Amino acid sequence: MSNKKDRNEVIKQLSDKVGDFTVSLHYDRRLYKQDIKGSIVHASMLCNQKIITLPDRDLILTGLLEIESEIETGIFTWRPELEDIHMNIESRLHEKIGSVAGKLHTARSRNDQVSLDMRMYVKDSINIIIEQLTAFQRVLLDLASQYDDVIIPGYTHLQKAQPVLFAHHLLAYFEMITRDKTRFKEACQRTDVLPLGSGALAGLPYDLDRSYVARELGFSQISENSMDAVSDRDFVIDYLSAASICMMHISRLSEELILWTTEEFSLIKLPSEYTTGSSIMPQKRNPDFAEISRGKTGRVYGNLISMLTILKGLPMTYNRDLQEDKEGFFDSHDTLTSVLEVFVGMLPGIYVNSEKARQSAEGGMVLATDLADYLVIKGVPFREAHGIISELSDFASTNHKTFTEISLKEYRSFSMLFDEDVYEVSVESSISSRNTVGGTSFKMVQQAIKAGYRKLEG
Repeated sequence: MSNKKDRNEVIKQLSDKVGDFTVSLHYDRRLYKQDIKGSIVHASMLCNQKIITLPDRDLILTGLLEIESEIETGIFTWRPELEDIHMNIESRLHEKIGSVAGKLHTARSRNDQVSLDMRMYVKDSINIIIEQLTAFQRVLLDLASQYDDVIIPGYTHLQKAQPVLFAHHLLAYFEMITRDKTRFKEACQRTDVLPLGSGALAGLPYDLDRSYVARELGFSQISENSMDAVSDRDFVIDYLSAASICMMHISRLSEELILWTTEEFSLIKLPSEYTTGSSIMPQKRNPDFAEISRGKTGRVYGNLISMLTILKGLPMTYNRDLQEDKEGFFDSHDTLTSVLEVFVGMLPGIYVNSEKARQSAEGGMVLATDLADYLVIKGVPFREAHGIISELSDFASTNHKTFTEISLKEYRSFSMLFDEDVYEVSVESSISSRNTVGGTSFKMVQQAIKAGYRKLEG
């Protein structure tokens, strides 16, 4: 007898220690809209199929709508001991309408219910992200239009390479975001599969109208294997993968903004409201918003790796491990939306130092390739021209001269094909000559900006 008492005491102590270890309510309560909407349609379908009566359906729907109102007005009492959003709503429904509430769970398991809620939430999240990405692209186009004639040095290996238009540089990010939108849209297509009707794992012994549920909930597809439907979280991985790549693009832009604001570059100034001061150095204005955005990329990557790791060893079908799909997803969604909100607000207020940009573009050896092309036009094979200009660049560097400061006599010591027109090679001529599709010429960039606006309108 004492052994049994001791054992019960140990169990109680263990329960007290683990506390809310299995509770997911503190984060999955975000799914309340999706959970209630899914339940409303499920109850309507059960009624249509004569599985529950019309009065029971009406009672259930009225109760669910009242619960939704309670949640939104803040008067709903959340009960952690019920563990999750689903049981909290079901319990409250039972309090409101009695035993009829139990009929709502007919032909439904929490396994397919939670999958439904997550798929609906992910679809809604993707739509929000795509809207934000479109706004981000519009800001990039507006900034490119505002500074469409500003020339800056382009870089490879973080070394000055060739002159480019500042607008052309911004449009590179427009293209990245276009690919991000495509990835999110593709993720949405794979998320757009109705799992409800799969039951716990094996399907259900009722005459269900899954097509009706799919139509009412806005799903274009219906799951074809009940075991896969309740255990699949590929759609969460799709979202996290797209979010990670998108954050990587934003992080790259953040890095460039940070570099460009330094005294060494001095190409841009960020809006004062998107910088912060130093606690001891009064002259400092730090690009903290860009830096934090760059840093947040790591947590989104971490959420992707976490989800991949959760799934990698799971046997079929539903396992409680899948409860861990939500916090990382919610965190990534919140992170990405907040970062996009910052950039959409920050970029329009950027000031570009056109004069400094021009000086930087004209400095160094950024016209070396153009001088090689100059010789090619005069009949020199490119590899030979490359070697000539390489030697000329070394000469200029050693003698602390720019190309415009080299005399014609000195030019001709490297090739007799150089003539007075060599001094016509400039950053403007370099820009104008890059007139291939996708190039940085004034004409191509203007066309690209117009095409970008058309894409957004389309």
